[in-house]
Amino acid sequence: MNQCKIPAGYRPKLDAYGTQCAISLIKKTFQHEFAAALNLKRVSAPLFVTGTSGLNDNLSGKERPVSFDIPAVGKEAEVVHSLAKWKRLALSRYGFAVGEGLYTDMNAIRRDEELDNVHSIYVDQWDWEKVITRESRTVDYLKATVTSIVGAICDTADRLHAAFPQLVPTLSREVTFITSQELEDRYPTLSGSEREHAFLREHKTAFIIGIGGALRSGKPHDGRAPDYDDWALNGDLFFWCDTLGRALEISSMGIRVDAESLSRQLTISGCTERAALPFHQKLLAGELPLTIGGGIGQSRLCLLLMGCAHVGEVQVSVWDEETLRTCAEAGVMLL
Repeated sequence: MNQCKIPAGYRPKLDAYGTQCAISLIKKTFQHEFAAALNLKRVSAPLFVTGTSGLNDNLSGKERPVSFDIPAVGKEAEVVHSLAKWKRLALSRYGFAVGEGLYTDMNAIRRDEELDNVHSIYVDQWDWEKVITRESRTVDYLKATVTSIVGAICDTADRLHAAFPQLVPTLSREVTFITSQELEDRYPTLSGSEREHAFLREHKTAFIIGIGGALRSGKPHDGRAPDYDDWALNGDLFFWCDTLGRALEISSMGIRVDAESLSRQLTISGCTERAALPFHQKLLAGELPLTIGGGIGQSRLCLLLMGCAHVGEVQVSVWDEETLRTCAEAGVMLL
């Protein structure tokens, strides 16, 4: 069921064109700060890939990709869910060295998404990937990378405030790290999303480590495909959103699988047939670099920094009639 609730008394802080100007400033500023902090270079990326390449992100395994036939090529293509695997292949093709990385604009259609204030069928994010050494495949390296990303986000918020004084920064630069198992132990009766909200009320910026593998309860904190992140070395970055009074996930990221963790996670997930796909064959043969990477939501970041109540205020998408009515009655203009 689609759910849209506009907080009582909410009013947008900027008019329609001011909103567009702020979106432009956020994207330009964050790209610069983020690329400098992680030593990344911008590249172009595909909107769709062939279904037989193994490059599309399977997400939790339940989402259906938007697919279409290409008569001139004689193949079926799928609109990407994300570029988690494609980026790693691109690093190899471009010959990026250790310590170097890439970022790109990723646009996706997630047709099965349930719609609410922060979810849309249109996904826009900065996808990024960086070559690392085997010695860097550690939780400490993951934490250091997260801290750099948070710094770039907070620097962007400060720049936005200088240009638009009414947009007052409320983010915390201090990141609290917690594992998904520690979170379950702290809130054993709550669901995964409820644990996130409870923890972020107290710790305004947090990174939850270990997404995808089963916890002691027998259930994972959240679903994660078995063939890109190492479930022991990944996580989700959250900020507390004052406008909506909830935790807001800004990034899903992690150190990527090596041959050993890929084989193990495919077996756990019952997806061993994927090992025969071209991408997976290269990885298992040691032909792809070891990497860390993730995605950072562009519209989510704009919503957070601008204090918006609905993601439709900062992106153009398609909404159900109930959402359109609710927003219109609250004076919220959807782009």
